[in-house]
Amino acid sequence: MLEIRGLNKTYFDRMGARQVMFDVSLAIGPGEIVGLFGENGAGKTTLLKCILGFLPCKGEILLDGRPIDKSNIQRLSFATCEHSFFPNLTPDSHAEFYQMQFGTFRRERFRTLMEFFELPRRKALKSYSTGQKNQFEVIMALCQGAEYILMDEPFAGNDVFNREDFYKVLLGILEPEETVFLSTHLIEEVERFIGRAVLLKEGRIAGDVSTLELEEQGRTLMEYVKEAYGYRADRVNRALENLTGV
Repeated sequence: MLEIRGLNKTYFDRMGARQVMFDVSLAIGPGEIVGLFGENGAGKTTLLKCILGFLPCKGEILLDGRPIDKSNIQRLSFATCEHSFFPNLTPDSHAEFYQMQFGTFRRERFRTLMEFFELPRRKALKSYSTGQKNQFEVIMALCQGAEYILMDEPFAGNDVFNREDFYKVLLGILEPEETVFLSTHLIEEVERFIGRAVLLKEGRIAGDVSTLELEEQGRTLMEYVKEAYGYRADRVNRALENLTGV
């Protein structure tokens, strides 16, 4: 169980203190596929980086009741659109490095996913396109052997067909104990593949619902998100009226 208890995050710069996360509490159990949604600046990336210890924060972040440190950090992996690989190395060299670092590295899964995305294994990653780099980032997060796989906008730069097929492959390869916490703006695309949706708004939890619950209510995830955010359907017409003077 990954638990976040009363997480608060404040940034300090020359303008002073700016709090961006407010008393966020969340628990994610083994085997869940959880979507993390929110507007730009809602705190999605900050939350993920706090969980991984990349950013200092206040509150508790526990893995099976223990703080995350050097003894258990290998149980988490991270796919980020900022990229975390060595651009001058090839994918095969990365796989060898990961095998040395992680005894749980899934070599066969690595081979299968590289073939699925049709990525060259002996070319330096700096020669990859942006979409290919993002695909490789996701592959390494999935192959590390971690139980909790965090992803931050992993599908940026990928076409809709690649994304659709990848969701299906993802469901097919995950083991029962593997957990995915996925930050994305692609709400309607991932609705069929996640089991739970967590919404962030201005650094606070604005919603937390299972997709089964929404299905039983006859509501779509997009409808739930719009309601949680207080979306105004007339905002476009109002803007056009102001611009055209109608």
